Amino acid sequence: MRQDEIWDADAAQRYDTPGSGMFAPEILGQTVDRLAELAGDGQALEFAIGTGRVAIPLAERGVPVTGIELSRPMIDQLRTKADETTIPVVIGDMATATAPGSYSLVYLVYNTISNLLTQAEQVACFRNAARHLIPGGRFVIELGVPELRRLPPGQDALVFRAEPGYIGLDTYDVLRQHLVSHHFTFDESRQARLDRSPHRYIWPAELDLMAQLAGFEMETRHADWTGAEFTAESSSHISVYRIPRSR
Repeated sequence: MRQDEIWDADAAQRYDTPGSGMFAPEILGQTVDRLAELAGDGQALEFAIGTGRVAIPLAERGVPVTGIELSRPMIDQLRTKADETTIPVVIGDMATATAPGSYSLVYLVYNTISNLLTQAEQVACFRNAARHLIPGGRFVIELGVPELRRLPPGQDALVFRAEPGYIGLDTYDVLRQHLVSHHFTFDESRQARLDRSPHRYIWPAELDLMAQLAGFEMETRHADWTGAEFTAESSSHISVYRIPRSR
């Protein structure tokens, strides 16, 4: 499925979950705090801005935010909360679309770079971020660590979360470095809803090489937005890359 088929009007309507999940204050607050610190006095550009989960509170902190977004329905949902003057958005692919202006911060949150399904597209995304940044500017990526160590030998599926009313299951194609996330939601009835999204997973070392190809230097990597140490057991990371001040 193409990304614009996945992020359709139905997905946009169901995306926001105020106060819970990725919208929980303890998650969102830490994200915005760190991004505001990294942006400093400059402007921020969010790749795949979606419905404005991060951009809106970041703008409320005084950071000018522009977005790039492929899905028109997601932008429509954003527009119910913030107008074009508050948060301008360019419609297009985050690997190629250009936003006007120069930025001190470009960021990609919640595994979104994995929505690009080829290595070439992911490298192009890094290069696109670099084009938008001023010298010394930063590119921030939030990304999960592939859980292949948990995958039983001979099997290609792994349950990553199971709770009342929800089961999350990933199926892996290790040859192509792809996975499909399956999200089952259900209630007391006999019916369930299935939503799926394809991804190309990236190891941290491969991500670092992509950054080098685009002219970035590694600045920091932590396990979460609070700055916890990244270890071999970490399930995700916040990686900050920086454009050298002289280039």
